[in-house]
Amino acid sequence: MTLEEKTAQLVGYWLDQNGVVAPMQGEMAAAQQGTTLADVTRHGLGQYTRVYGTRPVEPDERAAWLWAEQRRLKRETRLGIPALVHEECLTGLAAWKAATFPTPLAWGASFDPELVEQVGAVIGRSMRELGVHQGLAPVLDVVRDPRWGRVDECIGEDPYLVGTVGTAYVRGVQSAGVDATLKHFLGYSASRAGRNHAPVHAGPREVADVFLPPFEMALVDGGARSVMNSYAEIDGVPVAADPALLTDLLRDRLGFDGTVVADYFSVAFLEVMHGVARDRGEAAATALAAGIDVELPTGDAYLAPLVERVRSGLVDEALVDRAVLRVLRQKERLGLLDPDAFEDEPPTGIDLDSPEHRALAKRLAAESLVLLSNDGVLPLAAAGGGAAGGVDGAAGASAPVPPGAVLQGPVAVIGPNAHRAEALQGCYSFANHVLATHPGLDLGFAIPTVLEALQESLGPDAVRYARGAEVEGDDRSGFAEAVAAAQESAVAVVVVGDQAGLFGRGTVGEGNDSESLDLPGVQRELVEAVVATGTPTVVVLLTGRPYAIGWALDGDGPKPAALVQAFFPGEEGGTAIADLLTGAAAPTGRLPVSLPRSAGAQPYSYLHPRLGGPSDVTATDSTPVRPFGFGLTWTSFAYEDLTVDGTATTEGALTASVTVRNTGDRDGVEVVQLYGHDPHASVTRPVAQLLGYARVAVAAGESVTVRFDVPLARFAFTDRAMRKVVEPGDVEVWVASDAGASLPGGPLETGGIVASGDGPVRHEFPRSATDRAVVRVTGTVHEVTPADRRVVTWTTV
Repeated sequence: MTLEEKTAQLVGYWLDQNGVVAPMQGEMAAAQQGTTLADVTRHGLGQYTRVYGTRPVEPDERAAWLWAEQRRLKRETRLGIPALVHEECLTGLAAWKAATFPTPLAWGASFDPELVEQVGAVIGRSMRELGVHQGLAPVLDVVRDPRWGRVDECIGEDPYLVGTVGTAYVRGVQSAGVDATLKHFLGYSASRAGRNHAPVHAGPREVADVFLPPFEMALVDGGARSVMNSYAEIDGVPVAADPALLTDLLRDRLGFDGTVVADYFSVAFLEVMHGVARDRGEAAATALAAGIDVELPTGDAYLAPLVERVRSGLVDEALVDRAVLRVLRQKERLGLLDPDAFEDEPPTGIDLDSPEHRALAKRLAAESLVLLSNDGVLPLAAAGGGAAGGVDGAAGASAPVPPGAVLQGPVAVIGPNAHRAEALQGCYSFANHVLATHPGLDLGFAIPTVLEALQESLGPDAVRYARGAEVEGDDRSGFAEAVAAAQESAVAVVVVGDQAGLFGRGTVGEGNDSESLDLPGVQRELVEAVVATGTPTVVVLLTGRPYAIGWALDGDGPKPAALVQAFFPGEEGGTAIADLLTGAAAPTGRLPVSLPRSAGAQPYSYLHPRLGGPSDVTATDSTPVRPFGFGLTWTSFAYEDLTVDGTATTEGALTASVTVRNTGDRDGVEVVQLYGHDPHASVTRPVAQLLGYARVAVAAGESVTVRFDVPLARFAFTDRAMRKVVEPGDVEVWVASDAGASLPGGPLETGGIVASGDGPVRHEFPRSATDRAVVRVTGTVHEVTPADRRVVTWTTV
């Protein structure tokens, strides 16, 4: 291979650019304008960037073009190597007419890795059918600050939840023969003050114990084949320029042997944003030496600037060879080097939104909905009839509501997100990522809004609609119509929240960071105006981040009768919400992130040490309004007979079993959460840590015993010598309905210096927990490696 042929394999080429779907896209992409495709690819090409996902294209027509283009590359370039094709696939394949699934925060809320794996598999099959080889997902960033705009792309605030769910998605996508790409390695979500691309000042222990574990799980347990770097810098060193992370940690310690791809323009950003390179050539040399194999989305630095530095002797060509060999191994594994690659006929009659897609989308949406409060108004089947309601009553999944047959009076459906398909979709959906720059073009698939789904469930004559307000802005002119509709109805459903978008186009999403955690615009005022009518009011939050809604849950004045949190639930989200509201389905989702008290309490994580929570040494209170893991349903559960091994070794495992009893009169699903705490360690430890979890179905009045097998590596942490270890000593284990529910064994003795307990008790809400069991961990300090088991397994008895 000539040097030019080698570097050509290390870059992408972005066709049909339009709109803004990447940071500084216009400035960075100017260099590729005015060139022909034949000229661009004369030495070959590593990747095509978003062939289907940059503008609306008919799948059949684009597939025909792609097959012809790949054949051209085979016949007209000297080496005859086809280009790898990558696409975004965070909420489904980001292409016109392709199914849109719930956003990753919804994956986390489901606590259902098996279902997420099925979703990943069907997304992967769609990509493979279209000739796509690599998907740029999942995002494994651990949420640290809900002000960050990219929270809706994340799975949750707990590394283990992120790791298990993200690994499941990887397995699903890769089962279809498409490479998953883990992003953003590493620490991106800790950007200061929740600002996109802002510096990260996380210590090496936080990086190792919070941000790294999901990537380790997806790489070691899931076999992920590609990794994308973070845009951010950590303690002054941009990740794209850091061989300690991209080579020493990723490859030497974790054993990764796949390709590292640059997040879009991040190689050039070493020059223009970080200032650690004088020009594109130095940026290319720095990134290549650090361990970035492929520059995306285009060859801004890895083509002529890199070639010049190699020929001048400033860069060892062996570094280029190292990256090229990784790229060629990937292409060989994916079949691109096979003689018959793309010699078959391109697919026709492509269905990217099949009944299978829709069934999985609806199931995941349903499992992700979190019931935050309910005074008895839900499900709507009981409104006016008084047959059931509250936490312990009402219809479950086995008791669907006859459409329009139960409510004594109409339902007013109100709010800016009640009748907008875009409000159901995340930032990386095609609708909000690309179609926002193509006004007037339809989505290409069915996506019932909440209003339409309720009209279908209850009958069109049983529903009244008033928009009331917009997501953003201060226009209150629609309040009067909304109030009138509520006054004339038996129940009001107010649907508020976010509009996902990019770089100022929306209220959440990439580049849409927020200084406030109040609902955008005048939406709180709209809710309060409807509540003030006295009509029972259900609030549905369609958002991409958790908001500070303590006023709606625990406020002193009139409050909504019920609240439902929906994290961008996708194309079947409107139907899933209507099913929940009418009792055709039961809520089973749990919060994957804490509900914040205020923006000023951020950044916050439930994984805080003792002094990370409220105490007498500070006048501020970071206690969340509702904790990680919280969620209600139509029934109630009790935990009984916790049994835990009394001893375990640092290199071994422990078993814990608990009986889960359904104490209500409806069948239900419980997310059983196993927590742990290390009360005395060589470094400070979290007051609570999720060890494992299980989704179990329990019939009314029945019980199920859940048995967890917990490797002691779940208690591992980075010690003062920066080794990942399990230390001997006592640890505590308990089962709880959320991260804040526990029954401590006794008051903490602090000599009166620091307040003990769980902080100020503000409001009671349904929760339960077992006593804490103490396990004596024996043996020597065990240094944990990637070879140690890190996943908790469970069975029912």
